[in-house]
Amino acid sequence: MERSSRREFLKSSATAACSAAISGASAELLAAVPPSAAADTPGPAKLAIKKGLVFSMLPPALSVSDRFKLARDSGFEVVQAPTEPDEQKAEATKKAADAAGVRIDSVMNMDHWRFPLSSSDPAVVAKSQAGVRTSLQNAKLWGADSVLLVPAVVNAQTSYRDAWTRSESEIRKLLPLAEELKIVIAIEEVWNKFLLSPLEMAKYIGEFQSQWIKAWFDVGNVMLYGYPHDWIHTLGKTIVNVHLKDFKRKEDGYAWVNLGDGDVDWDAVRGALAEIGYSGSAIVELPGGDAAYLRDVSRRVDRLLLGRC
Repeated sequence: MERSSRREFLKSSATAACSAAISGASAELLAAVPPSAAADTPGPAKLAIKKGLVFSMLPPALSVSDRFKLARDSGFEVVQAPTEPDEQKAEATKKAADAAGVRIDSVMNMDHWRFPLSSSDPAVVAKSQAGVRTSLQNAKLWGADSVLLVPAVVNAQTSYRDAWTRSESEIRKLLPLAEELKIVIAIEEVWNKFLLSPLEMAKYIGEFQSQWIKAWFDVGNVMLYGYPHDWIHTLGKTIVNVHLKDFKRKEDGYAWVNLGDGDVDWDAVRGALAEIGYSGSAIVELPGGDAAYLRDVSRRVDRLLLGRC
């Protein structure tokens, strides 16, 4: 997700996430991992991954058209765009992307933090549902394949169990539209105190038994409580999109840093993605910057993930 509220939420949740204990029986979770999550494909190969970035990384002072052109000129093939409820603006976004030759391959749903599907308040849930439906319609208009969804938020008012059951119930109501539009709802793991292990995430996604519910994997998000390559191997073929960012542990906490400047083992990430045969997009999710900065980020993806010099 790209809003400042998310980054503040992540920062404030670090201590809680470190101390959170994952409940439930390990055997049950292991049994729930779908067969497709086991990587049977032979050794690492060259990755056929499309390089992208979140739209918010492009300078907001530029026009929408110029932002897409800058993405293209910086070496990015695809963009993840935020939900756009205004139909005219959504149409203009499509025209700008098409003119620049850049594909919008996914939509960043924008309302799931303010209005979580796991809320006990029907009015909040209704707003969340409406936001996801708008995101799905945006995806169809833009020719995107998926919508990123944070499915639930665990907090003092919402227990882990309630977050699981409520969000599953609400997402099932969205499935008919996803199926009709042929858009995948991609569940992201993030510091929302929910789906804290790859086994849980695989079980949660598997319970839908739908090709339209898959995983959005974020390399940096799991660094606080796991290892990216382990998550990739466990989630396997359920992964349809990937976010790229780096995470640096410090004596006084942690920091989000540029790709290659943190503790992510990029060789292990690249190897794991190759082993599961991943061929989707890799979307950089970092703070924005100017053209020189974006070109540098693009080269870092080439070097660290795609194996290009």
